[in-house]
Amino acid sequence: MVTVSGVLSGDVVLVTGAGRGIGLGIASAMSAAGAKVAMVSRSVSQLEEASRSVPGSVAVPFDVSEFSGLSGLVDGVESHFGAPVTTVVHAAGIHARHKAEDFDVDVWRRVIEVNLVAPFALSQEIGRRQLDAGRPGQHIFIGSLTSFISIPETSAYTASKSGVFGVVRSLSQEWSGRGIRVNGIAPGYIRTELTEAVFADAERSARNLARIPMGRFGVPDDIAQVAVFLASHQSSYVTGQMLPVDGGWLSA
Repeated sequence: MVTVSGVLSGDVVLVTGAGRGIGLGIASAMSAAGAKVAMVSRSVSQLEEASRSVPGSVAVPFDVSEFSGLSGLVDGVESHFGAPVTTVVHAAGIHARHKAEDFDVDVWRRVIEVNLVAPFALSQEIGRRQLDAGRPGQHIFIGSLTSFISIPETSAYTASKSGVFGVVRSLSQEWSGRGIRVNGIAPGYIRTELTEAVFADAERSARNLARIPMGRFGVPDDIAQVAVFLASHQSSYVTGQMLPVDGGWLSA
């Protein structure tokens, strides 16, 4: 991990989906950069173990789709650290792969709820507080290659991640003039527990690798370092962007 020590000193960063994978990688990098980190996940045992590996963090078990509890979630984090949330990173997400004609509408709706509605609602809660207090802030959404392109059998996921890019643009347009920057990161093929099934298919994995100019798959720290950049003053004139971190996939 290569992180500028102290670049986020004093910041309070809330990371959802922090129990594993990209979310855990981001939480670790934020901590290494000096931030106080609230690690949010609905998986209690997994989250507690993950939090022990991130110095100065607090584990906050919570399902981000429980919208009525968002105010209490933010209250609890701010009370624990004795300071307001500076940055939120929306790394929680789910996936479901089915042919469009066979996609159960309730499953489709659940993907949209977790991947799109939940991050908007949490940013809305935190953004209101920042705007009311006249505080700056950073909101970082996790998109996908499917924020830009379509991939077969992922209609719900593609819709949700395309929508995330729309939310990034809209919030940035409304809030950036009042000190709140809103950006997104679009990961390429990152090897995590969530994506292991993709990598387990040797033929498919080889096809994907052949499309990546850098010649390797990503790891969570590839995303985490960009998240630290977007949370820091080093990106002070960057807003409304969905930054692909994909080894060159989209440009090939």
